[in-house]
Amino acid sequence: MIELTVDAAGLARSRFAVSPLSEVTATLLPWGLQPSPESAALWVARARRALRRARLPLLSALALDGPGYVPDFLSPLPSGPSPNIEEELQQVRRTPPGRVLAEMQALHGGRPRNGLAGSDLPQEVRRAMTGGGGQMARQAADELRRYWELAFAPHWEAAEAVLHAEVNRCAGVLVRQGAAKLFNSLHPGLRWADGTLHVESRLRIALSDVPMIVVMPSLVAPRPAAHVDPTRNEDQPPTLVYPVRDTVIARAFAPAKPSTEMAQLLGPTRSGLLAALKQPASTTELAARQFLSPATVSYHLGILHRAGLVTRSRSGRSVLYHSTSADT
Repeated sequence: MIELTVDAAGLARSRFAVSPLSEVTATLLPWGLQPSPESAALWVARARRALRRARLPLLSALALDGPGYVPDFLSPLPSGPSPNIEEELQQVRRTPPGRVLAEMQALHGGRPRNGLAGSDLPQEVRRAMTGGGGQMARQAADELRRYWELAFAPHWEAAEAVLHAEVNRCAGVLVRQGAAKLFNSLHPGLRWADGTLHVESRLRIALSDVPMIVVMPSLVAPRPAAHVDPTRNEDQPPTLVYPVRDTVIARAFAPAKPSTEMAQLLGPTRSGLLAALKQPASTTELAARQFLSPATVSYHLGILHRAGLVTRSRSGRSVLYHSTSADT
């Protein structure tokens, strides 16, 4: 159990944030192997495949398939309510070298008193450390950017809309019913009582006089988690990550699904594209929405166009496709 005690002033300073880099690094945790929200399952599975196939030696070595610790400097505390990916990657790149090496020591030694086991440092991690903490931070930022481009960038617009909708929902609860009701409504694994936030966890941590909490909704996390500075040498507030559970909101992130009859007639790929074309969209947009490569989308759209099932028109530099059935 993690217990965070926050007074009225700390509660007033607490804030929500939507962090693209937090979602990226969340896929390095074991829960990235079995994401809970069904709408995010394809996204996370695609990210894990990219991690395995791309040449990302440091991130691959730090990814977990069991209990352990992913260094915090890979997902720094968001500087504002909605930082973009470039801002967060610059934070990673500029991580103080001493901070990087201290987190590597936490990774190696663990925190047995808190229930965090240590682990041997993988060869790729040791190799990266030979250049110093600054060089390791720069390598991590470069690999995170590549990972982002391969597996996250095409889908982030939809994901970000879901997360901001969740923040707006929470704002309504806070205004109408107060902070206690808000925290108690986020997830069954979270409980607010007598000024203390209780987070179900295998770790054993109790912090008093917490200055503030940064709360981040997630499409990847299957359960709540509180991230506490493992180096304990900076006054860095804890972050609380919790899963978005509203299926109506989350459904907006899922790829369009055709009817069974349409899938049998056209096949799953073409019928899925047709279902996604209720509103005009470009090849790139469809590729991101349906988790397909642009070349695959272009090929199948060509067949659907020749069959008279979609039309296309130019809008500036883009070619937009539209289902002919949506006009009837």
